[in-house]
Amino acid sequence: PALAAFCLQNPRTCLQTFALFSSTPTPNNNMSMSSNPPTSMVPRWHQKTISITAPSRGCHLVTSDIHKAIQDEISTIRIGMCNLFIQHTSASLTVNENADPDVRRDLEAALNKIVPAAWNRDGTFRHTMEGDDDMPGHVKTSLMGPSLNIPISNGRLALGTWQGVYLNEHRDQGGWGGGHTRNIVITIQGQS
Repeated sequence: PALAAFCLQNPRTCLQTFALFSSTPTPNNNMSMSSNPPTSMVPRWHQKTISITAPSRGCHLVTSDIHKAIQDEISTIRIGMCNLFIQHTSASLTVNENADPDVRRDLEAALNKIVPAAWNRDGTFRHTMEGDDDMPGHVKTSLMGPSLNIPISNGRLALGTWQGVYLNEHRDQGGWGGGHTRNIVITIQGQS
């Protein structure tokens, strides 16, 4: 998406760049560079899906799970981007403080005040068949979001000193399966 947006705003630069790296020279490509870019300039893409089991409803620090899953892929990337996407409608991802566990507890308490389960019983919601925490979980997911973009810098996620990745589990039951196993698609792009 970022590349597409850049190309829409800078079509001439994009065309010149793609012409520069194409294997067949174009008539308008009067730049004197090899048609094959150096290996370090070739964007690398990696994608994998991991499953993380949240022990309960609440906000859970999962930075180490993410690092463990992608350590081999990002170790050679000098500059890039890591997208995390959770494939669920009642769980979300966010970045927040990684040091004090009270932050995670307080965030869960705040979310429960913003979207109380009582709305499932007082007529606010119509989608109520899956339990008191289901529709509030959907709203919390929309508020928090299903995805994150984190820069990669010199083979590491460029998180700040006190930042960590949270998996926010918004259900007591974890959905239809009865557990709290959540799938996260991790997409990495970057250059060496």
